[in-house]
Amino acid sequence: MILNAHITPGGHVPPRRWITTAVSAMIAMVMAMTAVLFTGAPAQAANPIVTDRFVADPSAHVFNGRMYVYATHDSDNSGTYWDSKDWRAYSTADGVNWTDHGQVFSLSGFSWATRLAWAPAAAQRNGYYYLYLPVDRTKIGVARSTSPTSGFSDVRGTPLIDTARDANTGVEPIDPMTFIDDDGQAYLYFGSSRQPKVVRLNSDMMSTSGPIMNVTVNGAPGQGFAEAPWMHKRNGLYYFSFSTGWPGQIQYATATNPLGPFTYRGVAIDYVNVNTNHASLLEFNNKWYAVYHKKALEGGSNHRRSIVADYLHYNADGSIKTVVQTAIGTEGPYGPYEMITGRQSGKAIDVQSGSTADGAPIIQWSPKPLAANQHWFFRSTGDGYYSLVSRNTGKCLDVSRASTADGGNVIQWPCKGTANQQWSVVTVDNYVQLVARHSGKCLEVRSASTADGAAIIQWTCKGSTNQQWTRTAM
Repeated sequence: MILNAHITPGGHVPPRRWITTAVSAMIAMVMAMTAVLFTGAPAQAANPIVTDRFVADPSAHVFNGRMYVYATHDSDNSGTYWDSKDWRAYSTADGVNWTDHGQVFSLSGFSWATRLAWAPAAAQRNGYYYLYLPVDRTKIGVARSTSPTSGFSDVRGTPLIDTARDANTGVEPIDPMTFIDDDGQAYLYFGSSRQPKVVRLNSDMMSTSGPIMNVTVNGAPGQGFAEAPWMHKRNGLYYFSFSTGWPGQIQYATATNPLGPFTYRGVAIDYVNVNTNHASLLEFNNKWYAVYHKKALEGGSNHRRSIVADYLHYNADGSIKTVVQTAIGTEGPYGPYEMITGRQSGKAIDVQSGSTADGAPIIQWSPKPLAANQHWFFRSTGDGYYSLVSRNTGKCLDVSRASTADGGNVIQWPCKGTANQQWSVVTVDNYVQLVARHSGKCLEVRSASTADGAAIIQWTCKGSTNQQWTRTAM
């Protein structure tokens, strides 16, 4: 089964000694053709990364050169509560093509657990892989295996964290997150209502050392921490991120010590379209990723969520740029994306209302740096022309019906590689003109309007300022 044309099954291949050479050759040819169909062309949308079921609460980690995402399985809950029964795993070698490893553990693997398989965490150490799994709203268990995707078992036989046994667990020891520092010390962070917690892990990764401690975040606006703690380290600085509530943002704070205290820095991921927000922030293949969940599949809801991935970017001072939530995700062009603004109006080329529909009009609108429907990627055709691909939808800037007339409407449409979706870039002073390949006409703001919502059309190139544009990398 191929999910989103990017996820391949993790099953076994049966022996093929009985297949004749001719049949083998035919199968190889079909497989090669299939690979071209699924991976040879730029994809139109990579989010969500899983399209055959609902999964959520991603815990993303890099093990042995692959990114593994461990997830809550929303498809087996009631649809009215987060009462899932198991956890699943997915992995990728390139951030684009994902392998489905199926179920990696279930509630039945803990003899002492009864319900609520909530947000997982994972770690690798000592030749083993570890899953940290909150259950019953009162306990966190740990399962161990020699494989990152199968064979996990409850080696301890008892919870790692238990409100009935341990001091200072808080109301709910949920949403565990493991972090191993450069000096080898491992930590387990977890959420507990409005108070995040942390405890040191021993080198066996299945027992703790010292007391459970409170994590202090200073200066956070509003309600501050609610759940979903995450820790990462960059350039010697510790970044503690978390959800602020229901609904919530992913805010973050920094410190020079993994135990804090942390100082609020900003918003890493703004509100999503469900009432929970849960994210992993990590580096993989020299790029930074935000892996989080939202409603991204038909039939989705607050309890039926989907995992998405977008690029994470930093400012020069180490602060995080708020993630631009996209449909393209981390597939296709790696950017940089650009905002295209009119010389005459100062407004940006925009897909009207952020629409994802085929045929949505292209207009101008006041620049909004975080708006993905104002971000475009100039994808080279290799012969001097470019397709302009919307970050929001993965669709191309298109002259409607391949019109060659002055005033032809410009829309978004699935990228087909046709001449009415290809543009040359002509430099004029410090600006550019965008010239349609099929008609030779220029991209223009209708009637030289300076108003929000004015239509973008094609018109015979005049060199006027409403046909000149500035490109700004985002």
